[in-house]
Amino acid sequence: MNLPRWTVYPALGILAGFLVLGIPHRSGVDSLSGARFGPTKGGPELRKYQHQPLVILGVDGMDPDILADIVRQTPDLVPNFKWLSESARGIQQLGTSTPPQSPVAWSNFITGLNPGGHGVFDFIHRDPVTRKPASSTSVEEKSSFLPLPGDWQIPLGGDTRSNRTGESFWSILRRNGVPADIWRMPANFPVEASRGLSFSGMMTPSLDSAYGECSFFTTDPVHQLDLKKSYSKVWLVDEREGRIVASLRGPANPLRVYDPEEESHEKVPFTVYVDHAAGAVAIEVGDERDVLCPGQWSDFLRVDFDMLPMGMMSLSGTCRFYLRSIDPELELYVSPVNLNPEDPPMPVSEPTDASAELAARIGRYYTQGMAEDVNALKYRILTDEEFMEQVQFVYVETNNMLDYALDRYLDRGDGGLLFFYVSSIDLPCHMMWRHADPAHPAHDPAFAARSSEAWSRRAGSTWRDMIQDLYIKIDPILGRIRERLGGDVTLIVMSDHGFAPYRRKFSLNTWLFEQGYLVLQSGRDKELPRTSPAFSEVGIWDADVVDWSKTRAYGVGFNGLYLNLAGRERDNPSTTDRDESGVVEIADAPELLREIKQGLEALEDPETGLKPILRCDLASEVYSGARLSEAPDLIVGYNAGYGNSDPSSTGRIPSTVLEDNTGGTFNGNHLMAPEVVSGLLISNKPVRPGPHSLEDLTVEVLKQFGIERPKGMKGHPVLE
Repeated sequence: MNLPRWTVYPALGILAGFLVLGIPHRSGVDSLSGARFGPTKGGPELRKYQHQPLVILGVDGMDPDILADIVRQTPDLVPNFKWLSESARGIQQLGTSTPPQSPVAWSNFITGLNPGGHGVFDFIHRDPVTRKPASSTSVEEKSSFLPLPGDWQIPLGGDTRSNRTGESFWSILRRNGVPADIWRMPANFPVEASRGLSFSGMMTPSLDSAYGECSFFTTDPVHQLDLKKSYSKVWLVDEREGRIVASLRGPANPLRVYDPEEESHEKVPFTVYVDHAAGAVAIEVGDERDVLCPGQWSDFLRVDFDMLPMGMMSLSGTCRFYLRSIDPELELYVSPVNLNPEDPPMPVSEPTDASAELAARIGRYYTQGMAEDVNALKYRILTDEEFMEQVQFVYVETNNMLDYALDRYLDRGDGGLLFFYVSSIDLPCHMMWRHADPAHPAHDPAFAARSSEAWSRRAGSTWRDMIQDLYIKIDPILGRIRERLGGDVTLIVMSDHGFAPYRRKFSLNTWLFEQGYLVLQSGRDKELPRTSPAFSEVGIWDADVVDWSKTRAYGVGFNGLYLNLAGRERDNPSTTDRDESGVVEIADAPELLREIKQGLEALEDPETGLKPILRCDLASEVYSGARLSEAPDLIVGYNAGYGNSDPSSTGRIPSTVLEDNTGGTFNGNHLMAPEVVSGLLISNKPVRPGPHSLEDLTVEVLKQFGIERPKGMKGHPVLE
């Protein structure tokens, strides 16, 4: 991760001068008892506001059909959703984005534009030179370096900027004098200011990696080697005289010149003091300590990575430790290193000190954009139950944050917009769907029947009920807003998309290869099965894999297919023995796309008799705007039960086109055709007859404050 340019400035003076010349505590956070709500301010009485009060609760991944079923079947468990669904015209579908991916959908809502206007087309974009995966929401400018004596250098440039274009609706509100508090909006990194508070959300990096990578430490060499086969940050440690000394890996240091064989990431040591008789450990990192028994989680502990000697410049993060066991072997999970909200190396709020003010009120919190640690479950670092325990911590934190947000909104007293984001459905449904789906190939009936009462707080619940219980947990959040703000506030609950099962994996690049659209160099082939002893990854970005002089199409991203287009796909200057420039002429592109589209839509899965692909959309037909030329040429819309495999999404060519979705990947999904996973819209004010989409809701936000739809927005109001 490149550091933004501003982090270098303090180093200049410090580095120039440099060249011239404990009691352990128990945190109590192992309890899952609930949120630390502050004193209630305000109530349901009517108030006078300077600006129309509008509250939007954005619940990522909440599906209208699932919620409607829960309200109908168990209304006593969701009384607030029952009330809201009866207040207007019930639970409405809200058209999602094409494709229905969170950064794409939230960008539609933020700007009122489709991807052709805002430029976010997928979680994963591609470099048109190397065909390597690239971030969709941020752009890192390349740095140059000013060499200094010794092994020091000064980076010049290297800013990180948002890739999303189009003005956010809260910027429009700000320009018109309307206050708005924006809480953890996805695709809001770097943070865009409002007339109020603005916090970043999904796609905010951790300090040690783009999406957050946990670490795992164990004294068991067999377990370490087993996990190391699929995940790199698994470390074998030794206990000596009751002490274990290890280190946490942080960011790369742009101020240092490293040997090519040298680890370029800064590290921070930590010590684990093991007391076998007491069945506990004390963890010490820097000046902070915590004591854990097996099964307990620590508070967030501060971790400072020195960029210059003697602490002259450091970057501050936080992490949580989870102690699984001490005997017979120690097993210790450490969360990704989050940006420390008290002293963030990169702003996670506007004003920048708002993140520290929030931490002073509710304690340190996750700043990482996807706080629920799905990678830890994917790579078997955490078990399903441990993952859901960590999900509960995020849920409790969300409630504490909401209480602070409501206090601030009421104290300010001038109305305006309060947008509050909740992540508690999306990522758990991605990872735990199989337990509620007996038809899923990874369904484990024995586990599904096990009690989940410790997590759900609902008597008699099992993991089979996980989806229902996730929705039930959102109801008190809605109730809190209803209780605090009363009936004089326009209230909207919305989601960016719904959810569906993901039972079968389709590998787009493998299909393109087998159909002759993706051609490999002589002697190269697709990947062997992962179980093969000779397995190795085969990616289109490998210079020795693809014959670009004969390749006409390739896939990168969860739904994206690109033509190898002349004039757009470019030669890689680092390979002097071949030319990777695109070969499909622009005049031939429409016919080729129609041919590929027809072939994909005609596919039938021999195992199920179903069509894996419901429809393919031509970007030229579904997108409009200044950035249309950057879009994938074809957006593949998968049917319910299907999706592009993870390897193919990153440009690899797996061994088979279709296979059961087993292993540690997503098993519920929404990366499908938009009509399969519509979003949700409910309001306490009458909703106009539909259909409505995310962009329409953007227009409604502006309309609530008397602001005309800007040129370029094509939506319409949704409330009467």
